[in-house]
Amino acid sequence: MKIEEAFEEIIKYSHYWNWAPDWGVVIDIYKTFPNSYSVLSPFAYSYLEELIRSTTSEYPLQFQNEDQLVLKKKKVGMSLISLAISESKEKNPEYAIILEELKEYYYPSKITDEGDKRHSVAHGYIHPRFWSQESFEKLILDIAKLSKYAGF
Repeated sequence: MKIEEAFEEIIKYSHYWNWAPDWGVVIDIYKTFPNSYSVLSPFAYSYLEELIRSTTSEYPLQFQNEDQLVLKKKKVGMSLISLAISESKEKNPEYAIILEELKEYYYPSKITDEGDKRHSVAHGYIHPRFWSQESFEKLILDIAKLSKYAGF
């Protein structure tokens, strides 16, 4: 799959109001400024996390009780992907296999990472100038592969 096709696949399955408009902006930026991957990587990782969450029992993010809107602590990172795998193993084994492959993004960062780990991007462990365009495009291709399973 080419990067352009991956972007279209992501938009096709993204939440129409919450994510699709932003993905349109990402595409426009990336087409115009291909070196913008370091600015776009955090967005892509945020989306990946919510995409995975949308397939679990932890989606939607908010729960309402009779008094007020309450946000409950949610799983993130490796805990979230493990939850998604455990909840989908039997009902959707193909999806669980893809999630297993995506665990690589959630392993703890090392100094040799090039922006190809969620932690190095989301927590600023590796400076953006060390991130690579190849790792960004791989992330986009992986999100596209996962997109048809979205639970938005």
